[in-house]
Amino acid sequence: MDSMRTYTLGEFSRLTGKATSTLQRWDRTGVLTAHRTVTNRRYYTYDQYLSVMGLPPQLETEQDKRIVIYARVSSRNQRDDLANQERFLRQWANARGLIVDEVLTDIGSGMNFKRKNFNRIMYADDISRVIIAHKDRLTRFGY
Repeated sequence: MDSMRTYTLGEFSRLTGKATSTLQRWDRTGVLTAHRTVTNRRYYTYDQYLSVMGLPPQLETEQDKRIVIYARVSSRNQRDDLANQERFLRQWANARGLIVDEVLTDIGSGMNFKRKNFNRIMYADDISRVIIAHKDRLTRFGY
């Protein structure tokens, strides 16, 4: 499903066939309010595209969301453990009939949040389930 897709002002203009000045005016007058990035740039979502094109919104169901395996070790010396975690979690998911869409791994401390794939999971709206070996693989405190 493409509901998480975003478009810049120019991309959205080309997709919808509307001039960028029209989209800017719509944003100012509240006809179609654009989202803003941290740097105050306009962007639009797929749902807004459907709205402008007069198409019905696509409802996201649980089946449209992904199942993700997340494995983490603290240091590069534990790479073998990382592979073992991944293998074990795949077997566990297969035994329960779960279809895993993606495997994400990190090498880094569980004491901070400076882990690329951990942050991808935390900020993703399209994940229904995260499979981990133990809750301290996600973070050491505050799970």
